[in-house]
Amino acid sequence: MKQLVQDLNKGMTIAIESPSPALLVGSLLVSSSVSLISAGTERTLVEFGRASLLEKALQNPDRVKAALDKVHTDGLLATVTAVRSKLSQPLPLGYCNVGVIVEGGSGTDGFKVGDRVVSNGPHADLVRVFKNLCARIPDNVDNESASFVVVASIGLQGLRLAQPTLGEAFVVTGVGLIGLLTVQLLRANGCTVLAVDFDDNKLELARKFGATTCNPSRGEDPVLASSTFSHGRGVDGVILTASTKSNDPVAQAARMCRKRGRIVLVGVVGLDLNRADFYEKELSFQVSCAYGPGRYDPNYEESGHDYPLAYVRWTEQRNFEAVLDLMASGQLDVKPLISHRFAFEDAAQAYQVLVENKGALGILLNYSTALAERTTRSISLAKSTQFDGHRPVLGFIGAGNYASRILIPAFKAAGAQFHTIVASGGISAVIHGNKAGFCEASTDIDAMLGVSAINAVVIVTRHDTHARFASRSLAAGKHVFVEKPAAIDLAGLSELQAAYAAAHRNGAGPQLMVGFNRRFSPQVQKIKALLQTVKEPKSFIMTMNAGAIAASHWTQDQTVGGGRIIGEACHFIDLMRFLAGSPIVSIQARRMGNVPGLAIAEDKASITLGFEDGSFGTIQYLANGSASFPKERIEVFTAGRILQLDNFRKLKGYGWPGFSKLNLWRQDKGQNACAKAFLQAIEQGTPAIAPDEIFEVARVTLDVSEQLRRQQ
Repeated sequence: MKQLVQDLNKGMTIAIESPSPALLVGSLLVSSSVSLISAGTERTLVEFGRASLLEKALQNPDRVKAALDKVHTDGLLATVTAVRSKLSQPLPLGYCNVGVIVEGGSGTDGFKVGDRVVSNGPHADLVRVFKNLCARIPDNVDNESASFVVVASIGLQGLRLAQPTLGEAFVVTGVGLIGLLTVQLLRANGCTVLAVDFDDNKLELARKFGATTCNPSRGEDPVLASSTFSHGRGVDGVILTASTKSNDPVAQAARMCRKRGRIVLVGVVGLDLNRADFYEKELSFQVSCAYGPGRYDPNYEESGHDYPLAYVRWTEQRNFEAVLDLMASGQLDVKPLISHRFAFEDAAQAYQVLVENKGALGILLNYSTALAERTTRSISLAKSTQFDGHRPVLGFIGAGNYASRILIPAFKAAGAQFHTIVASGGISAVIHGNKAGFCEASTDIDAMLGVSAINAVVIVTRHDTHARFASRSLAAGKHVFVEKPAAIDLAGLSELQAAYAAAHRNGAGPQLMVGFNRRFSPQVQKIKALLQTVKEPKSFIMTMNAGAIAASHWTQDQTVGGGRIIGEACHFIDLMRFLAGSPIVSIQARRMGNVPGLAIAEDKASITLGFEDGSFGTIQYLANGSASFPKERIEVFTAGRILQLDNFRKLKGYGWPGFSKLNLWRQDKGQNACAKAFLQAIEQGTPAIAPDEIFEVARVTLDVSEQLRRQQ
């Protein structure tokens, strides 16, 4: 299959050939017929990609501030590497797709192979979409018209927030693609409409759709025009579908409205509001979120949990269906909005038109390649597949941010040979596989595990898959490096232990390692060496200034990410176990208590561990601190001496004979050394981390999480 992406680093719009996506529960594979380029959103993205680094920074002051904070805590070099990595990851383009279902996963009742559907799939000849983001197309709605459904739903959601009624007067400011669709939707609601824009051609279309028009570039005053339009009463509402940094649209909207009028922002405008304008008229102002309730809610979009009709009448999917019904009845006509048509293979020309022709509206991409060309699960990246038999050959499962930015470079630096990289979506496997020198990119895990040349597998996927993929890899006779955590529940841990035991039933078997990189960092290795000279127990204080993460983030989902204690605090449980060098014999955990009106997650907790040799330590995992404080601090007290490590950059010793400090130019959390240790374990047949410690840390982490979840 092929998919369009925007290279933010080089400013190029390119088509990438990649494996067809893997089918997931609740998802559909759709063979594309036509897709619509969203003139506003995609023009902005392409122009951002073509901007200089300075221009990108000026457009994103919040991200610049975050980068400066990272410099303060992690160092300049680590920050520069992170920024470059972010910009080097191409972004998929498009969200207005029409095609035919060629395969459906479990949990997709209501859809069948052969259905024509509209979805928010990207510009690709084969897309994977979840069922709540699809709608079947009526027989009397053609494909080109249906491609406008998603952008029309954006306008429709703005209308639903404005709650127009029959006979009301509305202003639409900015009549680009969404604005012109909004004009028609308001007219279908029985409203009179005043369209405001600087482009006469777009205003001419608005007039054809029944709107009165105003062009400020011709000296026409929008506020005065709205007063005349509303017979001096003020309009009932304003829908802002413009894209500008100016504050004028909001200020004008406030002056246009009658008392208690409604203003809804659908586009992007300056928001320096004048309180007096809103206060005196008691105006309401609301920002519309994309195409309806459910947007950005993973339970709705990915897990397929619909909102009850009686309580949420209009969701994303139901808005899609409503727009299709309007098209089927002839109340919504998008044919006049089609300005250009291109073959998908000529997409580069389409985007050139998008950037150069500000008057372009509906730019369509048509797909004509044979289905067989779109549905290949694996593709070759490198010409040579010759491997040095003395070095491990790796297969990667997962090609996300951590895999591409940290682990793949770490294994490459350690001398690993790369064979196949697997990612369920396909395209990220191609992007990062090409960059790192993999031979193949795939979406088929079973096929990768069946490759005899691959003797080790690295698993860097969402946490709920770790134990399952690791167990399958061990059963296939592969050495396994699985990113932490090893498992998110006892069932997964038991499965992994059983798989490891089965693989070693006849003696020596494949290595198993969890990505506990902290213990391999140079400064932690120095701490370990210093502590080995002390025979008495140690006291540890480890503070993780984790920072807040939205409750909706997948890591907070106990069934997917396992929660932040299982997903991240396990690093410090392992680190303390490593530094103590003694089994854990007691566990006490306490999280912040609930208070009225404030939901408290388990990511504000204290964990105290006791060790067989008399040592003890406390892990403070806190998501309620300041970003200006070190993110990770480790302190060790023993024998009248202290060690303090901040952010894996600055290590200080107090009272240690012959040692006072070990500072690094850049942060080093041990990822490179961790990867190297795994490869050495394969070559030498000696575990880098004792399997008993891996399973012990996993059990303790699950115990800690269970204690915290029982508390109120």
